[in-house]
Amino acid sequence: MIKTDILIIGAGPTGLFAVFEAGLLKLKCHLIDALPQPGGQCSEIYPKKPIYDIPGFPEVLAGDLVDNLMEQIKPFEPGFTLGERAETIDKQEDGSFIVTTSKGTKHHAPVVVIAGGLGSFEPRKPPIPSIKDYEDKGVAYIIRDPEVYRDKKVVIAGGGDSALDWSIFLADVASEVSLVHRRKDFRGALDSVEKVEELSKIGKINLITDAEVVDLKGEGELDSVVIRHKDKAREEEIKETDHFIPLFGLSPKLGPIANWGLEIEKNAIKVDNAYDYQTNIPGIYAIGDVNTYKGKLKLILCGFHEAAIMCQSAYQRINPDKKYVMKYTTVSGVSGFDGSKKEAKKEVVKSIN
Repeated sequence: MIKTDILIIGAGPTGLFAVFEAGLLKLKCHLIDALPQPGGQCSEIYPKKPIYDIPGFPEVLAGDLVDNLMEQIKPFEPGFTLGERAETIDKQEDGSFIVTTSKGTKHHAPVVVIAGGLGSFEPRKPPIPSIKDYEDKGVAYIIRDPEVYRDKKVVIAGGGDSALDWSIFLADVASEVSLVHRRKDFRGALDSVEKVEELSKIGKINLITDAEVVDLKGEGELDSVVIRHKDKAREEEIKETDHFIPLFGLSPKLGPIANWGLEIEKNAIKVDNAYDYQTNIPGIYAIGDVNTYKGKLKLILCGFHEAAIMCQSAYQRINPDKKYVMKYTTVSGVSGFDGSKKEAKKEVVKSIN
């Protein structure tokens, strides 16, 4: 049983920043996320896309924003349960909660914060009739351990950042990498597109455009894919491979959270924004894109604001007999659970006699 002060469901930017705000209040956090790494959409879908509306950053790459947030919360030593989806929640007699994941991991906390962005993510699967037969038998929708593909033949399908970036990465891992995209133009970062083109010219990536994978073959295990070209003059191509990885993005869904008794409105969790972003169940909060209220804006910076307000309310719930007096970090500094201390240099005042 993992015990913590605040259990955060969702390790995207809003969930990560909540760790910092909780840490200032001396509250420990643990995060659950169905994805294999922190960062939510910023890490999984568009790590190299620039974001322009983060205060203090005229421009910051989504992946760099996640890296900075991870560095910011490092002193507060958060725990992570990654690659597991929050499935059930059980309220205890003392008002606390036990949340169990898809792999049976149990977490106990007096406060639960849902910061799941647009919800849990499920891979968008291509319309290949036989694809389910090869799931975990050569077909994967998310790359969790690149070493699985060491010295193997890999076919990746897709035209976004994930498909481009993983093709580049696996070019130095797999024995053969083929990237199949149904168009000639990619929708990923320009430097990634240029890198793939360079690797294609020197034979490290087999780039196949204006084509798509339409069928899979193999006895028990995947051994080849069928590629259909838009050029009708070309016949369908059967390409031997050990792995097929379609990277067409992730589809957001509330998932099991929708069955927790929370008030849902337009596929989002309704909260009290006039006070603390608490749901209709006391002790459960929702912040970031997963919540809704009158005037809601689905912006990362709004999620940061909601995280700060929520933590103040969570502190009072966890410590009903204590009065918290807010101090600015410019005055009190930041004291980490790891013994680190950040504070502004004290001004030296010299008296003249």
